[in-house]
Amino acid sequence: MPPEHHTPAAAAFPPSTGQLRVGAVKADITPRDLTGLHPMPGAFSAVHDPLFLRVLYLGNGDTEAVLVSLDLIEAGDVSPLRKRVESELGIPADHVVVTATHTHNAPRIAEVSPGALAHAGGPESFAYTETVYDRIVAALREARATARPARFGAGTGTADVNVNRELYTDGRWTLGHNPAGPSDKTVWVLKFEDLDGRPIALLVNYAVHCTVVFGTSEISGDLAGAACRHIEDVLGDDHGGQPVALWTPGPMGDQAPRVDLGVPFGQVPDERRKARAYAAMAAQGLMVAAEALRVAGGIDAHDASPSISAEQRTVACPVKPGRDLVETMRQAAADTVPLRLSLVRVGEVALAGVSGEVVTEVYRRLRAESPLARTVLVSIANDRIGYLPDDARFDRPVHSVNGCPVPRGHVEDAIVDGVLDMIRGHFGGPA
Repeated sequence: MPPEHHTPAAAAFPPSTGQLRVGAVKADITPRDLTGLHPMPGAFSAVHDPLFLRVLYLGNGDTEAVLVSLDLIEAGDVSPLRKRVESELGIPADHVVVTATHTHNAPRIAEVSPGALAHAGGPESFAYTETVYDRIVAALREARATARPARFGAGTGTADVNVNRELYTDGRWTLGHNPAGPSDKTVWVLKFEDLDGRPIALLVNYAVHCTVVFGTSEISGDLAGAACRHIEDVLGDDHGGQPVALWTPGPMGDQAPRVDLGVPFGQVPDERRKARAYAAMAAQGLMVAAEALRVAGGIDAHDASPSISAEQRTVACPVKPGRDLVETMRQAAADTVPLRLSLVRVGEVALAGVSGEVVTEVYRRLRAESPLARTVLVSIANDRIGYLPDDARFDRPVHSVNGCPVPRGHVEDAIVDGVLDMIRGHFGGPA
């Protein structure tokens, strides 16, 4: 299926290899008024731990690219934000990638794309969106202004914190814990440090739903927030300064945390059960964080002039209706739904963004077919249109298929072929 939009990398963004400059900023986005901000049935009652945005600025004199990670359940179509960044800061909109940690104890922002399956927000959500946009632009401006000469490296580890959540039991498919199901346990780590070896930022990528404390009705960064706080505390204590840890979600469309609150939807837990959930959140966040720090310690961040380039494209996919969904989920009528793909190249690493919750098998195919060993998938990048399963999964009425807005035969190939085409355009290799 041809892309709706395609900016040729070689023509518009030739790889450039000047001195790398990196800036990273963290800013609080905890809402003061929680009214109307819960993306699912119910309401937020309190703040357990604060929410943050974290931005990473990369530049080398010729090319600039930025990545934004938000402690939110999701960001919808952020095209207005990306255009604003281009207008106000001069960074091309196609060089801006925005994702969310997917904590279910936080609001959503931005509009729902026509045809997409998401929990649309009301007036309070759109007002909060503008607040978050303002803080993102301010943080990017600061990150660029404070960027300093840097070097870069990447590595991988593993963490057994996630488990497949599509379970067949009692004659039906449901959400649960399925240890026999596919699960990618890779912890990707991108390390950025200054020329004196002081950490600037650590980008972590892992595949898990941040739903450990879902059901408490309290604002929380959940597992990802706990992991980032631990990394930032350790790096700050050990090296001084204020290093930033950015969490990006990998192929988490079919992945649950191993330990969660376990409360049926809509049931309010007692305080002791809630306390155990927060203990599980901290423990699992620590496990991913500790592995990320171990990997970072072994990374030789020697590349001070990596090639940087970026590209985005949109594939117009046919629409199918969702089924067996949460009552607050709506799907606006449309003939097509936009599948947004993005690529940020940093040296020999490709950060491949996809605008939905990608499942394990799609990433396994992408990684197997990619000419680049370091191909990192970022789910819910620049939009969240729904779940994005592999073709074989459509044989079963699992949650990721019911919540997918695209029919069989138009998801897996569109993602894999589209991302591979971009990677080959930026890194070379057969088209």
